[in-house]
Amino acid sequence: MSAVDLPAVPRVLIAEADPWSRDLLKQVLLNVRCDARLDMCGDGRQAATLLRDKAYDLIVADWELPGIDGLSLLRNVRQQRRSPALPFILLSSRNDSASVREALPLAPTAYLTKPLNMDGLTQRLQDLLLNEGESVYCEVPRLAPGMTLSVFLERRRDACDGAPLWVDVKAAVQDSLGPEGLDLKCLEDRVCMDPQITAVLIAAANSAGHHGTPVQTLSAALHKLQAGQSMNLILGLALKHNVVLGDPGLVAYAERHWQLSQDTADYARRLARMLELDHERCYSAGILHRLGDLALLRCLEDWRQGGGALDDAAIGESLHALGAAYGSALRTRWRLPLELRQLIAAIYSLEGGVYSREALVMNLAAQMARLTEHEGLEALVRSKTARLLKVGLSELMRLRKA
Repeated sequence: MSAVDLPAVPRVLIAEADPWSRDLLKQVLLNVRCDARLDMCGDGRQAATLLRDKAYDLIVADWELPGIDGLSLLRNVRQQRRSPALPFILLSSRNDSASVREALPLAPTAYLTKPLNMDGLTQRLQDLLLNEGESVYCEVPRLAPGMTLSVFLERRRDACDGAPLWVDVKAAVQDSLGPEGLDLKCLEDRVCMDPQITAVLIAAANSAGHHGTPVQTLSAALHKLQAGQSMNLILGLALKHNVVLGDPGLVAYAERHWQLSQDTADYARRLARMLELDHERCYSAGILHRLGDLALLRCLEDWRQGGGALDDAAIGESLHALGAAYGSALRTRWRLPLELRQLIAAIYSLEGGVYSREALVMNLAAQMARLTEHEGLEALVRSKTARLLKVGLSELMRLRKA
């Protein structure tokens, strides 16, 4: 597709089975052309139907699609003998010479192997979707007339993108790159306090494309996804809208929730180590337990940018009314493991008569995190949670001083 052939607003089809890879491709593409009319699917048969019904300016498809694979889609497109040829980027985890030779006669515009080179993919998309020197700016959509904050937040609850980022992901990835490539342990140390990164990587490691024992910690997710995909997913988060809050009032609330997550996670890890329990899983639950509140704050930033009024009282009332619901919706939609969700639930309350020791750890850690610096530990020692764990004042004092 040459510059003179570029449409005013391109229509693009992304066909990728893995939902997290599909979302990554969407973000990279919208970062190049925010105005693109975008269709996405995870099945080759659905992609074939869309290709019959609509005229596209670019197709990005994975070879390993279920139903009809990406190579067959490419073959069908080329058999139509369109002139000029419809741009088609074929993605694949196959990097052997035999696979490349099989694809080349069908003249894909690009054959990109996974994990994707983000810079290379971005450059390809820019070449295909932008004229030389061109850039596209998209304004934040204004709120619909008569829209109220409560209705806006209710509508966004089941489709929100999650929390804003706590760490600078580009710096974290750059600092973790060494002569041998990406150091996963170094990367984990840099991003382990970020609820959004932790949640997305755990969810991605448990997606349909990855099998085996459910992943419940950031470390396990990084190793299951491996260096390339982990790095791509983390960098992809930075491309999303409102990944950084711009309103000082929202930032202040977010910092409180980030700190509460960190304190709860730190206490849970120390207590679990003391009791010889799974300290990494307890840390993950602590980091994730305020994910919904943070996601709500990100949606409030959308409300503000869309022209909605926002003050401290509205922020506090929204968090009180919908913070827990946002968290529950996210954890369910992202299919975080049930065991991890149960640990998060234990932070807020202990239900039923039988509790796992990890659940008790989470509940006690959250109680400690909520104490002010002037409050003592004596009341916690007398709590049901501490008594069930057989944790006394000396142990709690050690935790607090650590």
